[in-house]
Amino acid sequence: MSWFAFRPYVPVAKKRADAQKKIAALGKTEKLSPVVISGKKIARTWWGASWCANLERYADYDNRIERGRSYVRNGQVIDLSIADGKVTARVMGSELYRVEIAIDGLAKKKWRAVAQQVGRRIDGMAELVEGKFPEELCEIFMRQGDGLFPSPREIHMQCSCPDYAVMCKHVAAALYGIGARLDDDPLLFFKLRAIPFEELLKKSVDEKMKNLLKNANRKTDRVLKGDIVRIFGL
Repeated sequence: MSWFAFRPYVPVAKKRADAQKKIAALGKTEKLSPVVISGKKIARTWWGASWCANLERYADYDNRIERGRSYVRNGQVIDLSIADGKVTARVMGSELYRVEIAIDGLAKKKWRAVAQQVGRRIDGMAELVEGKFPEELCEIFMRQGDGLFPSPREIHMQCSCPDYAVMCKHVAAALYGIGARLDDDPLLFFKLRAIPFEELLKKSVDEKMKNLLKNANRKTDRVLKGDIVRIFGL
């Protein structure tokens, strides 16, 4: 029988209160970045919601990921930071636990394939950040196995709690916390996966410029031919 089987039930209100007390206490000596959920949805933007949806669709995470929902909703992820390929978090449970999550960078082969398919279909930074691009790009980005979002084998996690499970509820809460954090800054996703998002925009601009030049040349040809007909009566 697991170590936590005999732990008494703790009301949600007390969990929230304990988390706020810990934030207040630690906040006196250090700067925290708690995950705050407003409303019913953990994530509202395309990038945040897609991050959560990606986690939930893998059988490897089936049921286990759900255990983190209440934790992140109750404000128990009292600190979470995202760096290059790494997430660190502190989650308030029966005690304060430290979570570390490493995300593999997107393989260059996959990146080249995605970038090639994106082509000129992203108009600029605003469109990329807001997730306001064609539905076909959503499908390319979210494609299971060779899209932009990580698979379970590309996510490595550990927690300081004594739970034997690879994904304990504290890790699950931190994973959901990433989705909420992407609402505030979607570009953190590219940092996590070591994706040079500038290349998407550059490729888009390059493709548009080529088309403009190509169309300009065609227009020039038509104008010149029209002038010749008019001037010489041909």
